[in-house]
Amino acid sequence: MTSSSSKSVSKKTMGKKVAGKAAKAPLLFAVRNSKIHGKGAFSLTTIRRGTRLIEYVGRRIPESLADEVYAEEDGKPSHTFLFALENGDVIDATVGGNSSRWINHSCAPNCEAVGEDDEGEEHIFIEAIRTIKPGEELAYDYSFEFDEPHTKKLEQKYACRCGAPNCRGTILVNKEPKKKAKKAAKKTIKKTVKKTVKKASKTAGKKAGKKAGKKAVKKSKKAK
Repeated sequence: MTSSSSKSVSKKTMGKKVAGKAAKAPLLFAVRNSKIHGKGAFSLTTIRRGTRLIEYVGRRIPESLADEVYAEEDGKPSHTFLFALENGDVIDATVGGNSSRWINHSCAPNCEAVGEDDEGEEHIFIEAIRTIKPGEELAYDYSFEFDEPHTKKLEQKYACRCGAPNCRGTILVNKEPKKKAKKAAKKTIKKTVKKTVKKASKTAGKKAGKKAGKKAVKKSKKAK
């Protein structure tokens, strides 16, 4: 498998400074068998929105090494616990990891992965994005992404079994085709240009009107 298939965090959730690493507190979830996939993490109590559950930890290795260690066998992806970081490295929770590695993917997540920077080192935390009831399975969107096109075959290869009503059928993130992206960009540029032209013409019209008005006033004064 390639390291691009590792879990990733949205850039929107990247903080500049760690407010404080996950403090030791009563365990909020337990690991047991999951209907989604293998083992999963289940809430032991009511968890409120914004609660920081755990830090995703493990050894930090370069993507290239992850590619070598977890290469695909017979075209099938290896079972890994990799989390992609902004600097190109990955956190490999197989070595030195904790129970965060058992939190499954869902297309309708109740948690999210939050990245924070602590003196140049990125840390990943799992936080609740809504109130979670006791017994509910914890999950966040893995947002797997490949450099290659996300074909139907690739989506099936990384199929999702979360069972959510809005399940997209794959743990791959929705990737906008380049052609559509270019068209969207062109439309945005055209709209921006049109708005700019309209504003310019309105401004020019107002200025021309004011000048004409001033000239008319001057002429009327001369006539008097």
